[in-house]
Amino acid sequence: MNKHLVFVLAPDSFKESMTAKEACDAMELGIRKVDPGITCIHVPMADGGEGTMQSLVDATNGHVIKMNVTGPLGSEVEACFGILGDGETGVLEMAGASGIHLVPPAARNPLVTTTYGTGQLIKACLDRGVKKLLIGIGGSATNDGGAGVLQALGGRLFDQYGQEIGFGGGELGRLDRIDLTGLDSRLLEVQVEVACDVTIPLCGPEGASHVFGPQKGANAETAGLLDRSLNHYANVIKEQLGKDLMNVPGAGAAGGLGYGLMVFLNGRLHRGVDLVIQYTDLEEKIKEADIVWTGEGSLDFQTQYGKTPLGVAAVAKKHNKPVVALAGRVGEDIEMLYEKGIDSVFGIMKEAGSIEEALMKGRENIEKTAESIVRFMYATRGLR
Repeated sequence: MNKHLVFVLAPDSFKESMTAKEACDAMELGIRKVDPGITCIHVPMADGGEGTMQSLVDATNGHVIKMNVTGPLGSEVEACFGILGDGETGVLEMAGASGIHLVPPAARNPLVTTTYGTGQLIKACLDRGVKKLLIGIGGSATNDGGAGVLQALGGRLFDQYGQEIGFGGGELGRLDRIDLTGLDSRLLEVQVEVACDVTIPLCGPEGASHVFGPQKGANAETAGLLDRSLNHYANVIKEQLGKDLMNVPGAGAAGGLGYGLMVFLNGRLHRGVDLVIQYTDLEEKIKEADIVWTGEGSLDFQTQYGKTPLGVAAVAKKHNKPVVALAGRVGEDIEMLYEKGIDSVFGIMKEAGSIEEALMKGRENIEKTAESIVRFMYATRGLR
């Protein structure tokens, strides 16, 4: 071997097959079959959606805590949050407590679903003494503008008769007065970063209710009602709290949770993969690498829109590092990925078969593909 090689392994999860950490492990097994002397630096990645919490916990040697919270329909569900390796940063995914996967299709109704459970996860992080909060807000079942989060954290929302309004986007139209005197004071000391890849505003034809309401169970009439309710909610907030954020890109994310986190928690919205890159210290690790490896379950033309492999490739190219990407499925129009920093794409499937078989053999296929890539590298470049 001519030199001691360093590979940075920075894949996303391969959904329904393996976590990002497991993908790193499989890559290393294949690589080290060729040369046990290669140093493999694991940086499990995510793009702010499902798997973000686990990737950040894994990348920083943190830990996960499970708890029961109020689910989107008001019944109890099990959810979890993470504490990163620094002991001061909490991370959670709103989908874990308030996600659409927690509501059967026939029961989906954004008039009544709530983000209250997400607020409970935030409170649990505060109870652990965190100084920072990282919140991923993809995959919601809700359209309540973050009102449920506020209620869980001690804020109170009253109608014109002095009665507290209930859960769900349908209740927001009744809002008359906001009382923040009981809001958890610890929030004033915590920096809140929000992973958000949706840039829609809170209201209007391109807002939360009309764009994403239908997939949460809203018909056209219900979407209109939800939009008017969110608009009323934002107007009350503007009048009573002096905050006018409804048109900020991303305010409409997760049924307006992006807006609520900005208003009540002073949250800052970021592209998900950028936030993960920052907190995994990916760039510093890439500086020392000879080759950067990434990948996810599917690579196609949509990968360019904020997905993990392109985020990783952008950092690698800042330091002139070659990038290899592995995928369970290689789709159409991947040529544009080569123009954006990925040098080579490899599908890991070895033979035709069912989806179930492919998911079951994911780790084995990654291992074999990584081994084949390194064997070819050594054979053609004389690295060993």
